[in-house]
Amino acid sequence: MKEEQDYMRHITEIRSMMERSSKFLSLSGWAGIMAGIYALTGAYIAYTFLDFNPDNVVYSTAKTGSLSSSLPKVIFLAIVLLILAIGTAIFLSYKKAAKRGEKLWNAIAKRLLINMAVPLIVGGLLVLILIAKGLIGLVAPFTLLFYGLALYNASNFTYEEVKSFGLIEIGLGLISAYFVEYGLICWALGFGVVHIIYGIYMHYRYER
Repeated sequence: MKEEQDYMRHITEIRSMMERSSKFLSLSGWAGIMAGIYALTGAYIAYTFLDFNPDNVVYSTAKTGSLSSSLPKVIFLAIVLLILAIGTAIFLSYKKAAKRGEKLWNAIAKRLLINMAVPLIVGGLLVLILIAKGLIGLVAPFTLLFYGLALYNASNFTYEEVKSFGLIEIGLGLISAYFVEYGLICWALGFGVVHIIYGIYMHYRYER
């Protein structure tokens, strides 16, 4: 009986070592929670204080000067939120990796970043084009779609749950593309509520 228990323990240890060598497991659940809080705060500020209302989106081109006067402030707010989310994710992931006695930057982390970078860069460039053309109503849907695609790609190199996370973001992106007037709500749900739920789930499953 003892030999069988030792055998099972060795198998578990080998499986854990193989997983660590092939998966990036330093993602922090708290990073997801904080990113969600940042997103919800940003959506509230954009709607309440910057008068960014998807119901009033104009689809004419930027050449006509029809862009909302609040748009530069909204873009600046989005950049600040992005920097906060990325900075928090790096800091908390570094702490988690150090606690596990691992390096944050390794071959798996590099592959993860490369697979996320392609859809994120393409999506970012497309969003800039949409803004230049005055198609502001499509910004929220496309950020959700390309972020979801990036997460789906990343799931091959980290926790399997990230794949479901990505599919949810893609679904919200498609919904907001059809119901453009609810784009900000879908954006807040995707980057805010879903992030928080995902972060809580990952924290209680893998970090406690």
